[in-house]
Parts: sequence; structure tokens; C-alpha cells
Amino acid sequence: MKKRSGFTLIELMLVVIIIGVLGAMVLPRLAGRSEQAKAAVAKTDINSNIAVALDLYELDNGRYPTTEQGLNALETKPADSSEGSNWNGPYLKKEPKDPWGKPYQYKYPAAHEGKDYDLYSLGLDGVESDDDVANWK
Repeated sequence: MKKRSGFTLIELMLVVIIIGVLGAMVLPRLAGRSEQAKAAVAKTDINSNIAVALDLYELDNGRYPTTEQGLNALETKPADSSEGSNWNGPYLKKEPKDPWGKPYQYKYPAAHEGKDYDLYSLGLDGVESDDDVANWK
């Protein structure tokens, strides 16, 4: 007798069915995790990365960038010579964008009590709402 090697059609179908069942069990648990991860990245940027750059700017210049200067003052020296005389940047290598691809929002002085400046991301929807990630929350 000849010995055959390989899988039968039924064996292959069983493997495909098992993989499908496992995928159906795992995928719903992973859904929504990407938005949580993006929010965590935004929170880290706001509370650590950009905050350190703003603090270094304030240390060199005696105050934070104005709302008009925005976060661009962390990348390029302000045009006004009196404002940028102690500028030792760039404090950031590139314009900071949130995980959704939009620029972070910055306001100085802060509108929220207890903060020197407001720094926030508008979140997934791109408008001020409950999904925003902010330094005052």
C-alpha cells in the first residue's frame, strides 16, 4: 500500500472552524482598546512630554509662551527679540500632534484654577466634549 501524507479536506475545515471560533471570542475583547491606548498616549504627552518642554521654556524665559505664540514657541524662536532673548530651544523637535493627528490646544494664562496653562487634546471627535484629554482633569 501507498502511504499518503498531507491533510484531508475535513481536517483543514476543522482547523479553519477552530480558528474562526477563537477569533470570534478574542476580537470583541480587543475592540475599543485602541481608543483607550490613544487617550493614554495623549495623557502622557500632556502631563509629561509637552509639560517638560513648557517648563524648560518658562525656566529660560521667565514665563510660558502666550496663547498667540502657542506651542510653536517651543520649536522656533519667537520673532520678538525681547521675548526670545533667553530662548535656548528647540524644546520640542516637531509640532506636537495628538494620537488622532490634530494639534494639541494650548492657552496661557490658564482658564482653569490651579494651572499655569491649559493644555489639552480634543480627542477623537475633534470638538470640546467629554472625550477630551486635558491637564486639569
